[in-house]
Amino acid sequence: MKIFKMTLLIASLIMSVNAAALDPIYTTVFSNKAIKGYDTVAYFTKGKPVKGKGDYVTSYMGAQWLFSSQKNLVLFLSKPTKYAPQYGGYCAYAVSQNYTASTQPELFTVYKGKLYLNYNKSVNQKWTTNKVSFIVDANKNWPKIVGE
Repeated sequence: MKIFKMTLLIASLIMSVNAAALDPIYTTVFSNKAIKGYDTVAYFTKGKPVKGKGDYVTSYMGAQWLFSSQKNLVLFLSKPTKYAPQYGGYCAYAVSQNYTASTQPELFTVYKGKLYLNYNKSVNQKWTTNKVSFIVDANKNWPKIVGE
């Protein structure tokens, strides 16, 4: 009987972890940094990924955001929704397919004033070929994925 109860307890714990809400911002298991510590504003101002510095940090939606300059931090604070990546920084292609995946800060697209990140090079290439359609699908899927 004890084994049955223990099995039931373990199964219910696993199910409760799986039922937990998705974090709204993608971070790694061992870090609370959004975009793995890259400066989200730099994608817009410099057109490339730039590592953030520990001197310029803020908290937004449960994650730490690092910036390469005070100017970029101030820009972010003035309008975080403008600079934060779409779909919480999860892979945009994955969201278009109705699941989530991690991202690489170097694999990005800024399209119509919005930042999209991708999982790996092949996914990024696939994303680039049909991003308009993928964005439509991802926009439909994201509220369900994030539990809104």
